Amino acid sequence: MIETWQTTDPGVLRLPSGRLVRGRGLRHPLPAGPTPSYAVHLLGKQPPEVPWEARWLLWPDFRLPRHRAQAQHVLRDAWERAAGERVEFACGGGRGRTGTALACLAVLDGVPADKAVEFVRRNYDRHAVETPWQKRYVRRFTA
Repeated sequence: MIETWQTTDPGVLRLPSGRLVRGRGLRHPLPAGPTPSYAVHLLGKQPPEVPWEARWLLWPDFRLPRHRAQAQHVLRDAWERAAGERVEFACGGGRGRTGTALACLAVLDGVPADKAVEFVRRNYDRHAVETPWQKRYVRRFTA
């Protein structure tokens, strides 16, 4: 089993269950410390290659995932993996799409959907989940 993140690692969000996930922006340098064992790249175009396992979820900037059913599956899989792996979510800036995905993980972890954006803004980045439609997507996301 791979060690999970530490709460002191940059960009790490602790979910109510204790699972730790990291969010980051791909336009920023890779943070010091451990690398992900699994990453979900939330981008509108093919992401760059990385030396760890990664999944691309087609998600244009300031928008929603192109394929909702696939997004539901990828988010659930990542949430399950976060119980024992270093799971990372990354988009260009690390706020809008990443914050939206982290809020959906919070819903999977038991946070009420109408409180998930507030949870992520309080515990990850106060600017997370940037658009009204991203907020609505989280409110409608089901576990």
